[in-house]
This record gives sequence, structure tokens and C-alpha cells, in this order.
Amino acid sequence: MGDTDNTLDAVGPRLKELRQRRGITLHELAAETAISVSTLSRLEAGLRRPTLEQLLPLARVHGVTLDELVDAPPTGDPRVNLRPIPTRDGRTILPLTRRAGGIQAYKFILPAGRDDARPDLRTHEGFDWAFVLNGRLRLVLGEHDLILEPGEAAEFDTRTPHWFGATSSGPVEFLSLVGKQGERAHVRAAPK
Repeated sequence: MGDTDNTLDAVGPRLKELRQRRGITLHELAAETAISVSTLSRLEAGLRRPTLEQLLPLARVHGVTLDELVDAPPTGDPRVNLRPIPTRDGRTILPLTRRAGGIQAYKFILPAGRDDARPDLRTHEGFDWAFVLNGRLRLVLGEHDLILEPGEAAEFDTRTPHWFGATSSGPVEFLSLVGKQGERAHVRAAPK
């Protein structure tokens, strides 16, 4: 199996991750791209090789470059291309890392919320570390309902039901490092 085969085989899981990150269904993605639900399902499962005609609209709707979508080898430019990923609820996600696997870094920008908002708690495999840059972040983590201020961080197992939102005081920006189960961000405040 050559490099091209390996690259194309990795596209399916990347497509599924991008769609799930945006919080949309296969039916919604099909409406955005004019690609059938069955084709999208087979692409995500790795049962079908993507064509350029399929990759172009998928890259466009997910807000990534074609290079990012197929994980093309780096060209020597170290800059991360910050392509925002808008969500249906007004949130914006900026991927800060380019590589697949390992700990992933994101910047989230959430619009002002309502203090009486009913959180939709979610769980998934992994570990999350969040650091507030600006605004006030409401973090519901299990039975805890917390407000994090700029400069504060939280670290938790994502199998614990959780939800992030902004307060009515305005939008919030925060960084998030998400790793697979057992992969944690280790922060050292001062050298040993």
C-alpha cells in the first residue's frame, strides 16, 4: 500500500470528525453538498474512495482547505491556517492544530448566552482542558455549574456529562485541548 492509498484511507475518519464537530447529520451535510447520504456514509466509513468532485464541496462546507482534508504533507510553511468552523448555534470553532490524532487544540468563540439556558449535557471519550481568554464561561460538569473567568482553567474526563456556554454578560473565548482517553494536558507553572 503506497502513501497515496494511506492518505485516501484516512480521509473517511477525518470527514466524520469534521461533520460531528459541526454537530450536523449526514442528511444536513447532503443538503449542503449535493452528495447523497449513502455516498457520504460510505465515504466516512472508508468503504468508498473520495473523488475530487466530492472533496471540493466537503472542504468548502467544513471550512478547511483541501490539503487539510486529505492531510497532505506539509510544504514547509509552519503557519496554521485558521479556518473558522461555524456551528448552527452561532459558535465558532478554530482548529489550532493540523495533525490527526494526539491532543488537538481549538479556540472556541461563543456568543452571549442566557443565564437561564438549559444545558444539553454531552459525553464522549477523551479528556478536555479549557482555558478562558475573554468573557465568562459557564461550564456544567456533572452536578457542578461553574463560572470560569479569564485566566481560569478546567480539566476533566469527557465521559462526565458536560456543557460549555457563555453567560448573559457577553461572548466568551476559550482554548480547549482535547485528547483521547487517558491523554491529559500537563501544565508546568515553573521549571523544576
